Amino acid sequence: MRTAQILRQTAETRIEVAIDLDGSGRSELDTGIGFFDHMLDQIARHGAVDLKVQAKGDLHIDGHHTVEDVGITIGQALAKALGDKKGIRRFGHAYVPLDEALSRVVIDFSGRPGLIWHVPFTRSSIGAFDVELAHEFFQGLVNHAFMTLHVDNLRGENSHHQCETVFKAFGRALRQAAELDPRLAQQIPSTKGSL
Repeated sequence: MRTAQILRQTAETRIEVAIDLDGSGRSELDTGIGFFDHMLDQIARHGAVDLKVQAKGDLHIDGHHTVEDVGITIGQALAKALGDKKGIRRFGHAYVPLDEALSRVVIDFSGRPGLIWHVPFTRSSIGAFDVELAHEFFQGLVNHAFMTLHVDNLRGENSHHQCETVFKAFGRALRQAAELDPRLAQQIPSTKGSL
């Protein structure tokens, strides 16, 4: 079973994450930030992973600590669920449009954290959600999933659409990269023999 459950608790947040990489896109999400829950749901649905996130954070300050720590905890859960990465496809990519917006996401479960982020949001917030937090979420996730991630919003005028295409494309690329390849017969997809 490619599943994981992680509890992360700090003085600022308490985050519980459960993930099933071979799920069907079900989600149970309660971060206290409605738009963020909507984005996490995109990852679950388009990644065909089952994702449960329960977060309690210092939202009276702002959403930064909660969003970043959810990213960290999901990253830890991904790393645990992937294990030694035997038999996975390793690489994944997706282009996703939403009306005028188009984003491309490319993943490599390389064992090396790296985030390349080119998302020129047209506004600084989506409702009460500070768009800078999207970057913080993915930075935390990348650092703890030990993955290389390239995110490019190629066009867009509506910030909601821009952000949603990024999360949907991430879900699609995740599904592809984490998928088991029957031709690999439990081999690690690297000439080094480890990831």
